[in-house]
Amino acid sequence: MNRSIKKVAVLGSGIMGSRIACHFANIGCEVLLLDIVPREPNDAEKAKGLTLESPAVRNRIVNEAFQNTLKANPAALYSTAFANRVKLGNFDDNLAEIKNYDWVIEVIVENLAIKKSLFEKVDALRKPGTLITSNTSGIPIHLMAEGRSEDFQKHFCGTHFFNPPRYLKLLEVIPTPQTDSTVVDFLMHYGDRFLGKTTVLCKDTPAFIANRVGVYSMMKTMQVVAEMGLTVEEVDKLTSVVVGRPKSGTFRLSDLVGLDTTINVSNNLYAALTHDESRDAFVLPEMIKKLQENKWLGDKTGQGFYKKIKGAGGKSEILALNLQTFEYEPSQKVKFDVFEKTKSLALKDRFAVLLADKGKAGEFYRKTILDGFRYVTYRIPEIADELYRIDAAICAGFGWEMGIFETWDALGLQKGLELMKAEGMEPASWVHEMIESGVNSFYKKEGGKRLYYDIPSKSYKLIPGTESFIILENLSDGIVWKNGESHIYDLGDGILGLEFRSKMNTFGAGVIEGVHKAISLAEKDFRGLVIGNDSTEAFSAGANLAMLFMYAVEQEFDEVNLMIAQFQQTMMRVRYSSIPVVVAPHTLALGGGCEITLHADRVVAAAETYIGLVEVGVGLIPAGGGTKEMALRCSDLYKAGDPELNILQSAFMNIATAKVSTSGYEAFDMNYFRRGDEVVLNRSRLIADAKQAAIELADAGYTQPKQRNDIRVQGKAGIALFKAGITSMLMGKYISEHDAKIANKLAYAICGGDLSYPQNVTEQYLLDLEREAFLSLSGERKTLERIQSLLNGGKPLRN
Repeated sequence: MNRSIKKVAVLGSGIMGSRIACHFANIGCEVLLLDIVPREPNDAEKAKGLTLESPAVRNRIVNEAFQNTLKANPAALYSTAFANRVKLGNFDDNLAEIKNYDWVIEVIVENLAIKKSLFEKVDALRKPGTLITSNTSGIPIHLMAEGRSEDFQKHFCGTHFFNPPRYLKLLEVIPTPQTDSTVVDFLMHYGDRFLGKTTVLCKDTPAFIANRVGVYSMMKTMQVVAEMGLTVEEVDKLTSVVVGRPKSGTFRLSDLVGLDTTINVSNNLYAALTHDESRDAFVLPEMIKKLQENKWLGDKTGQGFYKKIKGAGGKSEILALNLQTFEYEPSQKVKFDVFEKTKSLALKDRFAVLLADKGKAGEFYRKTILDGFRYVTYRIPEIADELYRIDAAICAGFGWEMGIFETWDALGLQKGLELMKAEGMEPASWVHEMIESGVNSFYKKEGGKRLYYDIPSKSYKLIPGTESFIILENLSDGIVWKNGESHIYDLGDGILGLEFRSKMNTFGAGVIEGVHKAISLAEKDFRGLVIGNDSTEAFSAGANLAMLFMYAVEQEFDEVNLMIAQFQQTMMRVRYSSIPVVVAPHTLALGGGCEITLHADRVVAAAETYIGLVEVGVGLIPAGGGTKEMALRCSDLYKAGDPELNILQSAFMNIATAKVSTSGYEAFDMNYFRRGDEVVLNRSRLIADAKQAAIELADAGYTQPKQRNDIRVQGKAGIALFKAGITSMLMGKYISEHDAKIANKLAYAICGGDLSYPQNVTEQYLLDLEREAFLSLSGERKTLERIQSLLNGGKPLRN
């Protein structure tokens, strides 16, 4: 069956239901979101004379839930316009409409009887072949399908999203014994390709994979905290970015999720896992019981492990719970000596140092990380037959950068065993059998791909579904050139790949050299270039401000001028090379990261791309071709018809306010992406899709473009328009005098300077204007103060 998903019905509009509906709207589906009818009108509705028959009353629950989701931060939608793709209704009036939908997802209360009652109605209304899935995380999937028709059972399984569905990559797919294998294959592919998920096939075991391992890890951590007498702040420092986990750490994450959720899952697991050798880890520690008694459940109750209060002068202050006294105290900054040894190390190199530490940090890691190694070995084959599924689930569901088996590999398989033995821990027997057979790692690289150790066959196999992925880390044998800040890879099929490797992938001398070298090599022996990377932090956070600051403070303005001129030349070489250049931005693409994207022949961007020209934040204007390029794009749109200069005003305001897109889709609205550019939902596919775009451009007979000399600028008329607005903002005290100075420089550059009437100019003319404006602003004391504030780790300074 050639199945396609155009219309999706989501049953249940709570936090998860509404957000799942939004994510399907994000990818272009028509969505029906339903919930129950209230028992009676509320007081406000009664005052308006409304009854239970009034549509506003009948849809109140779904309307309020959806509106709350639209107001939520971070946003559930890629673009606010996508809300129009969601139709709201209720089970009584609209459930029959599901006969027109391709996929029905149940996201209602975790109660088996209520779910089965709803599925009975769904079974009677759906058309044969419709997919039916449940988002449950706590009820066995097979129980919900009992008593349903054969066609229902064939097309039914679990699809467990993680909250928030837009941002967390995991989608667990849990079939029943009756689920048709083609349905499972379709959902695994659809979740990956269209929803942008890491799809993990799970067994119908309690909490599936991610929550089983993740909640165990959290509960074990809390047990160790009680044993060692650690503070809340210490544990969150130990369990955050230093070990490649979210900066929230353990306790802050618990507050965000809600302690009641952790308690419910943990209690359910303890009740269900009578066979688990580590079952006692799911017994609630005393600290959790006390928090539960006090109803201190985290953010939803205003306090949990942390509490925010208004301090002196109305300033917010964060308090942390003292786990000994159960009193809240001002949150303390925490330092561990071992972190000084690891801060310059790559993540995979830190674990040996952390686990060898003689202080309490090392003791904590040995009690938790090593126990995690032990625990997951016993979960095979109970929750998964293949070890890579456990790593994939925990990384995608909990935001870990490295999975548990991957971490063990980084430490060394034999070294991990030695440390475990010293702690009195013993892994499952298959680990010893694996070592005895001469295998010394859970993963290995081969031919640019990552293979995992398959326990039953005692051999390495390719991770299914990754055949078409290009992960640069796996291509170490394919490096054709490198320096300290950039690597160039042979991606195959005549396409080169350039990866930035500087801090936050900023543009320094090494990256600039890498861009020129990559283009030269591609022009000589290849047919296209992809610029991208696999960083989880940033595609590129822009220019190297430290170098600029050094030159500006020393008043070496010739050096500043040369640095900017070289950067402009680099961007223009990206635009005017003889081979197609495809840029693949993701996460942060700021300042120079935005400018190199603007100069690409084609952009293939991750959906989660936050792109913008943010130089005003440090007292400057875009001068790597950014201001020029926006003037050029506005000019092209005038020709399409924009006599009121709305597009120019929009471009000016985006730069003047340092606005950053909230998604790759919003970047189209801001004119940073253009027709022909692409958005990819699955980050793991980004480089591969960008490579395909480069091949398509080359195969289409790519011809080197010529520099533009037909850019229509507004001159004095445009400058006057912006000056009036700037003066008004200054008089209203919405901006500072330095803000006004920057804005006037920007207006001058984007309007083409002091021209007496609108006329056509060249790209080089505009590049010179933006460089002159940048140079003059770099000599301003207040600009240097802004740069210094940012370099010192502070917030953007508005002086």
